[in-house]
Amino acid sequence: QVQLVESGGGSVQAGGSLTLSCESSERFFRNYAWGWFRQAPGKEREFVAAINRSGGSTYSSSAEKGRFTISRDSAKYTVYLKMNSLKPEDTAVYFCAAKRGMGPLVRENDYDYWGQGTQVTVSS
Repeated sequence: QVQLVESGGGSVQAGGSLTLSCESSERFFRNYAWGWFRQAPGKEREFVAAINRSGGSTYSSSAEKGRFTISRDSAKYTVYLKMNSLKPEDTAVYFCAAKRGMGPLVRENDYDYWGQGTQVTVSS
């Protein structure tokens, strides 16, 4: 079982920034690709960003491209989502997800393990 521990959520004003963290363990980190999804109240969970196993390729949804950046620190077994220029519509619970091996990274069912989620609230 892969354990994912998210942190970094909170409340921020529009235009502000937050960095979310998703910590795993040495045993699993290097063999997995990683993604971030979010779910706003009353809406379905949606893809935000992903990074492949090597960290050499990243993917972002068109809405967040340029504002959100995914990265990974292999020494800390942690994946990050840096979010800039936040908007009220970015308010959601953000989830970290891990995918064993290679393959698509933009759908929920591409992933094998999920974190518990962290709340991000952006006020206008």
